[in-house]
Amino acid sequence: MFGAGLLAHGAAAQQQLPVLKYSQAQVAGQFLRAVLQADYAAAYSRLAPEVRRAISPIAFENAARPMWKAGRHAAPLELYKLGVRLGDGGTSQLFYSYSFAADSALPQPSALFEVTFRDTTARGVLGFGLGRVAHRPAAKPITNPGPRR
Repeated sequence: MFGAGLLAHGAAAQQQLPVLKYSQAQVAGQFLRAVLQADYAAAYSRLAPEVRRAISPIAFENAARPMWKAGRHAAPLELYKLGVRLGDGGTSQLFYSYSFAADSALPQPSALFEVTFRDTTARGVLGFGLGRVAHRPAAKPITNPGPRR
C-alpha cells in the first residue's frame, strides 16, 4: 500500500512539473530570428508574461525595429557570449549575446544581439537589445627580445 501510494503521488507530481520544450539558448535564438525576419508576432509571443502585460505589440515592434535594421541583411547568428549581469540590489539577469556567424573571423563582431532572462529556469524573454561591442586594442606585435642572460 505504501509503494502504491508513493507511486500515485509520484505520478501526480510528475504531471505538475512544467514541460520545458526548448532550452533558453534555443528560445533566445528563436526570438532573435523572429525579430530579424520582422516576424514581430512570433517574437512577442516569446516574451515573459509580465513583459507582455507591460508592453503592447505595437510598442514592442517599435522597440525591436533597431535590431531588425542592424541585422536584416545578415548571415546566420551564433552564440557569442553567455553570462550573468549583476544589477542594483543584488539582482542578476542571465544574458545571451549572439553575433553574426560571418563575424567569427573578425577580432570583434560587427553587432551583438542580446536577450536576457529572469533566471536560469525562465523561458520567457525579459529583455532584448543591441549589445555593446567592446573594442579591444590592437594586439602589439611580439618582438624577439633576444637571448636571456
